[in-house]
Amino acid sequence: MTKPTNPNWAEQASKLSIQGKSFINGQYVNAASEQTFDCISPIDGRKLTQIAAGNQVDVDKAVAAARAAFNDGRWSRAHPAKRKAVLLRLADLIEQNGAELALLETLDMGKPIRDSLSIDIPATARCFRWYAEAVDKLYDEVAPTAHNVLATITREPLGVCGVIVPWNFPLIMAAWKLAPALAAGNSIVLKPAEQSSLTAIRLAALAAEAGIPDGVLNVVTGLGQEAGQAIGLHMDIDGVFFTGSTAVGKYIMQYSAQSNMKKIGLECGGKSGHIILADCGDLNAAAEAAAFGIFFNQGEMCSAGSRLILDAPIRDAVVEKILNFAKGMQPGDPLDPATRLGAMVDQTHTERVMDYIASGKQEAELLVGGKQARLETGGCYIEPTVFDKVSNQARIAQEEIFGPVLSVITVNGVDEAIQVANESIYGLAAGVWSDNVNTLYKATRAIKAGVVYANCYDADDITTPFGGYKQSGIGRDKSLHAFDKYTELKTTWLRLR
Repeated sequence: MTKPTNPNWAEQASKLSIQGKSFINGQYVNAASEQTFDCISPIDGRKLTQIAAGNQVDVDKAVAAARAAFNDGRWSRAHPAKRKAVLLRLADLIEQNGAELALLETLDMGKPIRDSLSIDIPATARCFRWYAEAVDKLYDEVAPTAHNVLATITREPLGVCGVIVPWNFPLIMAAWKLAPALAAGNSIVLKPAEQSSLTAIRLAALAAEAGIPDGVLNVVTGLGQEAGQAIGLHMDIDGVFFTGSTAVGKYIMQYSAQSNMKKIGLECGGKSGHIILADCGDLNAAAEAAAFGIFFNQGEMCSAGSRLILDAPIRDAVVEKILNFAKGMQPGDPLDPATRLGAMVDQTHTERVMDYIASGKQEAELLVGGKQARLETGGCYIEPTVFDKVSNQARIAQEEIFGPVLSVITVNGVDEAIQVANESIYGLAAGVWSDNVNTLYKATRAIKAGVVYANCYDADDITTPFGGYKQSGIGRDKSLHAFDKYTELKTTWLRLR
């Protein structure tokens, strides 16, 4: 499906062919049990298709295919130039089929089509293209040993990788893991989130078309407690790499310990502190970034700036600006290119977010929002919501809501701001605004987070690592550092005669 000119996206959606099967060893297949579950669009509550409900049996088949492919070297021992060419071809195919992929993403999890087209598709293609270019630029090492000893340090693919991705950025999160894992020569069993499986299923076919050999990339659809757990406990998977909630991340750690002590990488939850200090000279830019940082993607972001920490002297001015942004970002039809705020991923998550809003009404002062919207559509929509006078110990300030809900916390000065930002079990992201470079340096070094944005928020590039401190995870996605997860280092000693 090529990108149409001035498309009617609703019309395009009606013509879309949607695949719901798993992809194992180069073929689309039903679940071994023949069980399925409904794929429901949060846009309007209609059923899009049925998804194969894979379980232990399906995971076993996928792992067997992945292991056979890895052991015979069809990909793991392929010349780096070949892997590079295939991954570049895959990036091209993602772009060529961008309209179809964007539409699947929007229908499946409710994000605005404008974002799927302008953010998700380009970022996914760039990720595969960037790691393709890195394939033949990673060199092994020779250690500085004695003159009669040659000691080499080689980077080898890990083996069979289990990849479990979330529902909020299905394509991008898959790319962040698949691209470096494939570039390194691994075979993969991917389990997409049950709430948003469609683009992963389509991606598997594009990968095969690009030249990824059978068995190298397998997609098993299914529920987390069945297919996800089976991947975590599998004795023939060498590593599991997960993005999702901290609670599930802890299960992944347990599964590793209970099975074969497989390598794990975890990118988990967040409750990011977004600080704006009194010496920030551009409050308009700061307020816009704060609004975007919580309302973009319906707030369904692990790095969302959900705690807005405001220095008392500028608190009123910033809050007023954010309220204006919130009023201008009301939920709309995700298939309308003008919509900036789309649907929540499903009814279950909508109810979860509304429960947090109910809690917030008891803990703080509701300034705007707090209600569901567009109920007549049958979809899942929530108004941008802002709470003021929030204690940092409140439930809405400490627990990850994963919705368009902002908690405003007032402080006095940078020291208190840093203290509040760090009073969290999470440490994924943070932001700080100030015109004083000394203050910025102090804050960015003192804040315990994997990513700290200074005079910006949610800046992003594939060249920089992404991951968290504390209970936000283990390891990093993106950049060359991602290869550390998907490879093993081997030291070889050769004594010369």
